[in-house]
Amino acid sequence: MEPDIRQVKRRIRSLRDDVGVSTGDMAEATGVSATEYEAMESGDAELTFTFLYRCGERLGVDMIELLTGESPHLTGYSVVKAGTGLKITRRAGFEYRHLAPNFSHKLAEPFVVTAPYSAEEQEGAIALSRHDGQEFDYVVSGHLRFAFEDHTEDLGPGDAVFYDSGRGHGMIAIGGEPCTFLAIVLKDADAAASR
Repeated sequence: MEPDIRQVKRRIRSLRDDVGVSTGDMAEATGVSATEYEAMESGDAELTFTFLYRCGERLGVDMIELLTGESPHLTGYSVVKAGTGLKITRRAGFEYRHLAPNFSHKLAEPFVVTAPYSAEEQEGAIALSRHDGQEFDYVVSGHLRFAFEDHTEDLGPGDAVFYDSGRGHGMIAIGGEPCTFLAIVLKDADAAASR
């Protein structure tokens, strides 16, 4: 199942109105300009993973609730069978599969991510994003160019990187084929404790 992005945008707008947060406050919380925020909320611009993650943090809900309209409810354990999980296709064809969408009060967000290969992306700077917390990425197949501020590393199957995701980071598939990697987004300890 893939979330209906129109419904996601409606949920964000409704929650923002319910808790009395202005578009300016949301823009600041999500790290975009007020114009960019309004374009995302109205449907004129694509929602990025970082944007969705930050919206959930600012509105005090799990990102999964924004995506599905349902609160995660499992507490003991959660099983996701191979090839399933909550599918989220965002940012230039990147496909995320959330591996614990129904687990409540997660300390981390686990994903299998497939980065498409793009010949155009091989030249020039890699787009960087930021979100609170830390992240661990483990390459399963293909090759990945990881950028962290002004540093780059080329990673292959079995390679891993752990980093402060509050600093600029990004990645692209290299080597002429898509790259699949496990991404564990660890929430900021202070933000997680305040929920």
